[in-house]
Amino acid sequence: MDLKRYTHADARDVRSLLLDIHDEAYADTPDEFHSRERFSYFVDRWSSREDWLCISGWEQGGPVGCAYGSMFKPGGWWKGHPRPRELRGSVFALSELMVVSKWRGTKRAQKIHDALLKEVTADMVSLTVETERPRVQAMYERWNYAKVGEAMPSDDSPLYAVMVRKL
Repeated sequence: MDLKRYTHADARDVRSLLLDIHDEAYADTPDEFHSRERFSYFVDRWSSREDWLCISGWEQGGPVGCAYGSMFKPGGWWKGHPRPRELRGSVFALSELMVVSKWRGTKRAQKIHDALLKEVTADMVSLTVETERPRVQAMYERWNYAKVGEAMPSDDSPLYAVMVRKL
């Protein structure tokens, strides 16, 4: 699998790609929370940060998936969940990791994930995963993440497990 790296400077050029990967990754999820329109807001918000990083994977002439995120500001944390006091230091927020259905279960998600984390200089990485996706949460646990709580960042969002991995 070929990997491509993007930064904040590339955000406009890669926006459509991220939206297309999202559409394919969430094709079987009809709820409005996972709509392209809603996701575009999050892509724009995260990619507007100057320290935003993104890795996409490519194989057989098309995208496999992508992962992106950025650093939380000092003391920053996920909306809807207080930052645990015992977690001290800098935190990279892994906002998205998506793999199109064709490539799920092939370990490509972990390769994309690991490539992104190689770029990160933080004390830890944190992410959220829908609590109704226990297999995805278990995958992150195999990758050395631990659940530190749950959050519901908005009235219409799913309930998320907040997970952390020390780097």
